[in-house]
Amino acid sequence: MSILFLTGIIITFFLSSLLITKRGKTKADYILTTWLFVLGIHLSLFYMVQTQQYQDWPYLLGLEIPLPLVHGPLLFLYTTALTNQFPGKNYWIFHFIPVLFVYILLTGFLSRSATDKIWVYQNEGEGYEQAARWIFAGIILSGLSYIGVSLYYLKRHRRNILNVFADTEKINLNWLYYLIIGITVIWVVVIWGDDSLIYTVVVFFILFIGYFGIKQVGILNNAMFVTSIPPNDNEAVFLPRDLATQPEPEVVKYQKSRLTKSAIEKIHRALLELMQKERLFTDVELTLGALSGRLAVHPNTLSQVINSAEGKNFYDYINALRVEAFIKALNNPENKKYTLLSLAFECGFNSKASFNRNFKKHIGVSPTAYLKNTAMTIE
Repeated sequence: MSILFLTGIIITFFLSSLLITKRGKTKADYILTTWLFVLGIHLSLFYMVQTQQYQDWPYLLGLEIPLPLVHGPLLFLYTTALTNQFPGKNYWIFHFIPVLFVYILLTGFLSRSATDKIWVYQNEGEGYEQAARWIFAGIILSGLSYIGVSLYYLKRHRRNILNVFADTEKINLNWLYYLIIGITVIWVVVIWGDDSLIYTVVVFFILFIGYFGIKQVGILNNAMFVTSIPPNDNEAVFLPRDLATQPEPEVVKYQKSRLTKSAIEKIHRALLELMQKERLFTDVELTLGALSGRLAVHPNTLSQVINSAEGKNFYDYINALRVEAFIKALNNPENKKYTLLSLAFECGFNSKASFNRNFKKHIGVSPTAYLKNTAMTIE
C-alpha cells in the first residue's frame, strides 16, 4: 500500500510540474496545477502519518487536517473557470475561509510541543474528539455542497452553449462531469470507508484528472469568450470577444429591456429571409455571433428573438432547419444516387451521430426508419 501512495505522490507532483510548463495556460490550467500540488501535499502528509514517520517530522502534524476543505472550492473554481463562469473580482477568496477557520481552531494543537503532538496521534486524537467530529461534519458538508454547485454550473454551461453554437460535437465537457462524479465517489468513501481506502481512491482519481485535465483544451477560455448581458433575467450568453466588444447597432436599444412584439417580428422576418436566401444553416461552424453580425443586431437580441418567435434555442433552431433541408433533399429525385450521410453533410451536419440525434429529436424517428415509413429509396 505504501508503494501505491508513493506512486500517487510522485505522479501528482509530476503532473503539476507538467502543467506549469504547458504553453498558453488558461485560468483553469493554473487552478488545476494548484489543485494537483495541494493533492500532492495532502497525500505526502497522509503517507507520513500512515508510516509513522511523523516522529521525525512532528511539526507537520495537524497541517493535513483542514486540507479536505480545499478540494471542494478548487473543484468549483476549476469548473467555473473552464466554463467561463469564474466568480468576479476577488470573490473566489471567500471559498477558502472555512480552511482558514479550521487552522485557527487548531492553533492550540499546532503550537503544542512535538512530544505532545506525537502523543495525541498515537492515542487517536485523545482530548480533541469533539473538535474532530465538528471538523469531519464540516468537511462532509463542504464536499457535498461544492459537488452540487459544480454540477449546477456545468449544467448551466451546457444550456448556455446551445444558445450560441449550432454544433456542439467539439464543445462538451463530459469528462468534467465524470470528474465531478469521481469526486462524489471519493466523498462517499470518506463517509463510510477507512483512510487507506480513501487515499487509494484518491490516487486513481489523480490519474484520471491528470490524463483528461492536461489534454483538455478548455473550450470557453477567457482568451476567446466573454459573458454578455443576459437576454433575460437569469441567463447568460457566451460571445466571441471581438463581437462582444464591437459597438452595438441601433437595434440594441431593445436588448436591455423587453423587446417589443413588433421588433421581434421585424427581426424574425429578416432572419427567415436570410436563411431562405443564403442557407446559412449549412455552415457547420455557424454561431450566434456570426448570424447576428449578418442581421446587424446584437447577439442577445437575436437569441431572444429565436427563443420567442421559434420557441427554440439557437442550437435547436439551426438543426431543425438542417433536418428540413435534408428532407427536401430526399424528395429530390436527383439525389437518390447519394447516401444519407452525404446529404446530411450538405445540409450542415458534420457527423453521423449529430445527424441521427437531431433528426430523431425533430422528426421522432431515425433517418432509416423515416425512409422506411415513407417508402423512399436511396442508393
